[in-house]
Amino acid sequence: MNVLLIEPYYAGSHRQWADGYAAASGHNVKLLTLSGAHWKWRMHGAAITLSERFKRSEFQPDVVLATDMLDVATFVANCRERLVNVPIVTYFHENQLTYPWSETDKDVKLNRDNHYAFINYTSALVSNRVFFNSKYHQEAFLGALPGFLKQFPDNQNLETLDQIRSKSEVIHLGMDLARLDVLKPEDVKYEKRATILWNHRWEYDKNPEEFFSALREVKNRGWEFNLVVLGESFRESPAVFEEAKIEFDEGILHWGYVDSIEEYAHWLWRSDILPVTSNQDFFGGSVAEAMYCNVKPLIPDRLAYPEHFPDSVRSVFLYQEGELVSKLQRWIKDVNVLRKQQTRSFVEKYDWAIIAKEMDERWFGLKKS
Repeated sequence: MNVLLIEPYYAGSHRQWADGYAAASGHNVKLLTLSGAHWKWRMHGAAITLSERFKRSEFQPDVVLATDMLDVATFVANCRERLVNVPIVTYFHENQLTYPWSETDKDVKLNRDNHYAFINYTSALVSNRVFFNSKYHQEAFLGALPGFLKQFPDNQNLETLDQIRSKSEVIHLGMDLARLDVLKPEDVKYEKRATILWNHRWEYDKNPEEFFSALREVKNRGWEFNLVVLGESFRESPAVFEEAKIEFDEGILHWGYVDSIEEYAHWLWRSDILPVTSNQDFFGGSVAEAMYCNVKPLIPDRLAYPEHFPDSVRSVFLYQEGELVSKLQRWIKDVNVLRKQQTRSFVEKYDWAIIAKEMDERWFGLKKS
């Protein structure tokens, strides 16, 4: 079966997902992409650019798999002759309706940020199937749509919401977790003190202020620990990172982005505790990677995180409001006991060996409606 996978923002986790499925799928997957830059322009203009490119190609798909960064309605309209009876599937990594926009964004200040959410809405509406990377993401998006449409003056089209819900389901994010096994040292050597890990993007929605505040409180109570800070930084990364680099200098084992998967895996396998404070995460790929390397996550009971755990252990790894510091302190104290626990079995289901087969099977019997 020929699968046309369209990714207008071909960078970072979006690129990893597209490449991962193409490599693991049993189908013939053709990528149609643009570079990962200017995300707003990608949501506006990529549909034209990529549909024109597709019309010039000889590849004839049996199914089109697009991501949420594409204006699917415009893409399909501009190459309708090539897509007669070809089912269209949209996969949502994120959505612009419930994603917490920065208050400094010019579009937010000028009240013109609705357009990107409307593209997500119309993409879901015209697709034959809609997949989300977590149950939380699915319910957040579908739950926010009624209020979003009701803000418009008339013809709010609320009756279309049942159509979208009826064709929506969850396929968790596929990840190349097995490669982390290849990079696991034969003998994992832990530090004497607990090693705390940060492996997320350096952005406001990951809530680094609360992360470093918790570390500060634990340190002030007299508990020592090591610190590994990974993740991609940006020109306008939160100032708290530079401040924390000075404040926690004595215990830092590594600070900053690493270029290679080998070095990234090296630090994951050596870490003990992953305190998570994010205000936004539709899946939590960096958390899943750490868990696969048996880093013990201390996770807020919100967003998509509870889906990573069976009910029987959620009370161990999830914290409620106000519990982060006390739990973190206890884990640092009992780190040798903590190291004997395992978390990888909770996330093995996200490896491409499993997810690619699940996706492949969905295309069979999928018909244009």
